[in-house]
Amino acid sequence: MPESDDESADLANRSPAMRWLFHRVPALDSLRTYSRASFGRDLTAGLTVATVAVPQAMAYAMLAGLPPQYGLYTAIVMTAVGALLDSSRQLINGPTNAISIALLSALLLIPEGERIQAAIALAFLVGAIQLGIAFLRLGDLTRFVSHSVIVGFTLGASTLLVLDQTKHLLGLVPRGAPNDHFLTRFWLTVSGGVIHWPTVLVGVGTIAVVVAIRQVNTVLRRRGFRFPIPQHLVAVALLAALVWGFNLHAQGVQIVGAVPSSLPAFDLPELKWEQTRLLAGSAFAIAVLGLLEAIAMAKAIAARTGQKLDVNQQCLSEGGANLAGSFFQCFPGSGSLTRSAVNQQAGAVSQWSGVFAALAVAVTVLLFAPFASYIPRASLAGLLILAAYRMVDGRQLLFHLRATRFDAGVVAATALAALFISVEFCIVIGVFLSFALYIPKAAQVKLTSLTVTPEGSLREKLPDDSTDNRLLAFEIDGELFFGTEVELARHISTVSKSAQGEVRVVILVLKRGRNPDAGFLNQLRDLHETLRARGVILLLCGVQTDLMKCLTTTHLARMIGLERIFADGANGQPAEGEAIKFAQRFLAEEASAPESVLTEPTLAQRAEK
Repeated sequence: MPESDDESADLANRSPAMRWLFHRVPALDSLRTYSRASFGRDLTAGLTVATVAVPQAMAYAMLAGLPPQYGLYTAIVMTAVGALLDSSRQLINGPTNAISIALLSALLLIPEGERIQAAIALAFLVGAIQLGIAFLRLGDLTRFVSHSVIVGFTLGASTLLVLDQTKHLLGLVPRGAPNDHFLTRFWLTVSGGVIHWPTVLVGVGTIAVVVAIRQVNTVLRRRGFRFPIPQHLVAVALLAALVWGFNLHAQGVQIVGAVPSSLPAFDLPELKWEQTRLLAGSAFAIAVLGLLEAIAMAKAIAARTGQKLDVNQQCLSEGGANLAGSFFQCFPGSGSLTRSAVNQQAGAVSQWSGVFAALAVAVTVLLFAPFASYIPRASLAGLLILAAYRMVDGRQLLFHLRATRFDAGVVAATALAALFISVEFCIVIGVFLSFALYIPKAAQVKLTSLTVTPEGSLREKLPDDSTDNRLLAFEIDGELFFGTEVELARHISTVSKSAQGEVRVVILVLKRGRNPDAGFLNQLRDLHETLRARGVILLLCGVQTDLMKCLTTTHLARMIGLERIFADGANGQPAEGEAIKFAQRFLAEEASAPESVLTEPTLAQRAEK
């Protein structure tokens, strides 16, 4: 929401150190207007989020092939740290299904006994990469990644999630080598496995309970009930009680087993060079995926609440949460779609709801961890399959497939890469396609021939315009960076070839030129030197601040002549009007000079003055 005048004055009166602290830790800044009502709403939302977070965290840890307590650790530390640093007031960080799938794929490269430490090391690497992106202020680059990448990834990842959890839902014994691809292990398991029907009943029963409670919650919400029934927690607790009561674990229903009732302890992540080298590519892909996932969710929340979002601060919060988590036995995480939506719907007003959610998970671990040992794996598999179903928005998928070939191609390539190559690599492919297909569209530059009007301004030249053959004018419109170098060279060549015969002045309008770089400046210098050798002067018109800075630092402004460079607003006049007056004075002086003086060297010397 916009700041009031009193809040703006309060910000201005703070010391620089305090302004920096409140900017970097938005949760502290929210305390300026915090009230007892805000505390109550945040506490209620935090407790509601915790009821969802506990079973989800355990499920996501097991999805990544890790013991369930590591998911709980991640739901405590990452959620708390992320909440303190979040630009978004309602985003909840922690373990997510998308990151867990990518993590599982990445850990296939690591021997089974080293995967827990490798997952913690990945959290460190992911956090370091995300912090680097934040400190270099590259967060805004995420807007150049097509949303079709997320749609394609979601489709591929959700499909793999269902395939991976089928063995737990059906009670099949996994087959195949640990390093085999998802599809290979799925086929070997399903084709040679025997379905364990008690396990199937437990898994399907969990899904049925969640769906039933969801329907009840819908009815309650319509009747004005504010507090929904915690569907995931109730379903898992109910099925765990049935497993314990009927001794189903002795009949072959797999259970989670002992979960330590302890909080995550501080421990330095193990960073081995060989392991780091293997995980570097996956770390980059997971870091980018995490940022895309969190920023997309934060923007969706901001669109509904009207709050201002700082994308680079959001990158900082994701990096800080992952990096801090790696020192407390956490695996990588990101902004959670499900828990963030629950947090907002439960009435959260600030980042402190995330802190309260983390504290509630910590209390749950301390008090109820011994009871978690009877949670059936099939129940967690049922929750994950439901999450996979909700991950894919059918309308969004069809919309992107029908929109353009570009969108359909990115969706298909990303989804197929997730299925047949690897989940984390599919993100790299999707991002590469976004940039590869975007840059040719963005890297366009146009050259327009202009003419001088009787009023002393410039407009686009028409075929029947009568013009002064001694004066040429062109406008360059578009990007002036390396991506347009070939097209720029063609346009500069057109200007150079046109400046022949009677031509004595060339006006180049650059007010719509953007992002100049060394390549463009080199071409501009070559044009100036070519024209100077012919006794033709070059006038630059509508020069913007960034281009003027480049011309000055490269001494090109001095070479061309500062009096021949015109910026909009100089002397209170439009740049093109000043440039035309200069050109007309030059041509008048040249016309009045004795013919014997107008030799090529003399004109070149005059152009140097």
